[in-house]
Amino acid sequence: MRTQAPGEHFESIYWVFTQLCNDACAHCYNDSSPAGARISTAECLAIVGNLPARIDRLILSGGEPLAERPKLCAILDAVRARYGDATQVMLQTNGDLLTGEILDELLVRGVTRFDVASIDRYHKHAGARRAVLEELFRSRGMVDDADRPLIEKADYLHRDAVSYGFWGANEDFWIGGNWARGNALRTEVWKHDGEHNFCAVLSGGRGFLGGTELPQEISIQLWKINPCCPGTKYPLGDARVERVADVVARVAASPVFARINEGDPYAMGESIGVGGDHGHARAGALGNVCLWCDEFFTRHFDVATLAPRTAPADADDAEDAETVPARSSPLKVLP
Repeated sequence: MRTQAPGEHFESIYWVFTQLCNDACAHCYNDSSPAGARISTAECLAIVGNLPARIDRLILSGGEPLAERPKLCAILDAVRARYGDATQVMLQTNGDLLTGEILDELLVRGVTRFDVASIDRYHKHAGARRAVLEELFRSRGMVDDADRPLIEKADYLHRDAVSYGFWGANEDFWIGGNWARGNALRTEVWKHDGEHNFCAVLSGGRGFLGGTELPQEISIQLWKINPCCPGTKYPLGDARVERVADVVARVAASPVFARINEGDPYAMGESIGVGGDHGHARAGALGNVCLWCDEFFTRHFDVATLAPRTAPADADDAEDAETVPARSSPLKVLP
């Protein structure tokens, strides 16, 4: 039995265990599609074994989790076996594949919160299934707690009832701050504003080491351990073969990641001579703070060694990044 060490308690982990999806939305910040990347069930179970000793909430997402239903069930069984009822398990889904039979199966396996993240014009059904899904949830005695957001430290868990919520992308939320990643980057459906700071909010980097007003949350994309949902260009570690708490403890010693934890990616290079003014200028030129983050870790800092780079990791990428013109165009909105 593993002894819990300092740093083995995390408030929230967001895990995209598959990028397989029944849709290929233009605004998706990862590479989800019917051809999306997958990892094996054995790898997923290894990751469960490498999660921290205590987790308050585990958010399982994709891709579309129900597109890999047997794998999802295997993960849920392993999570229940390891944590019992101590961890609240939440599922983020587009709802397209959800039926009464599947819902009952997931409830039995310990999912107590369902977030349907497809109530917008970008998804295949454009929110048309909401009424059907809401009736399905209510028929199982579940409650809609949309008035109680899961983003505040004082209320990031909903243990008093099995609940559900609906949300989606619009120009104020999600799309209005969309990361320059995945499908969104390729289709230009991302926020072209270098002063829009994704790191300062939950799902960004702020608080991933703890000690802020936000729940401590890290992200795992397939197997890649990240301080945020969009992810650094190079992952912090590999959750298939490394203990997540050990990886986070390792990077916590770096002033670079301390700055990310403060929600200030512009100044993350100050300790190695890359000042905040330069970070703001580059984010402005590139049009997105995530692209500045990519450039920083390509040109200036090696995640593997936690030391300054002597040469860019990819000279071609770095040279291209230096010549990207300033962007002034608004966010592209698809019809």
